[in-house]
Amino acid sequence: QVQLVESGGGLVQAGGSLRLSCSASRSIFSFSAVGWYRQAPGLQRDMVARIFSGGITNYADSVKGRFTISRDGAKNTVYLQMNSLKPEDTAVYYCNAIQLAQNYWGQGTQVTVSS
Repeated sequence: QVQLVESGGGLVQAGGSLRLSCSASRSIFSFSAVGWYRQAPGLQRDMVARIFSGGITNYADSVKGRFTISRDGAKNTVYLQMNSLKPEDTAVYYCNAIQLAQNYWGQGTQVTVSS
């Protein structure tokens, strides 16, 4: 059973920064991709950023240039550095990992950006 544990959420003012962490119970290189998704109240869960096993990354248009996804294989951790945060970034952020067509999710961490 794969476990993903997110941390690093919180309350920040617009223009501020946060770094989210997703710690996996197994090597992050065993997954074909690890990503961050977010879900605001009443809205669907959308992809924010993801990194593939070979290192390729992609981002939602709304966060390009502001968010950066990275990983530390020694710590089995994927990070999401979020800069220039906006109130519309407010959501619960979830870590996702894909392995052999299986999707795994963390419990989520709340990010709130005040104006």
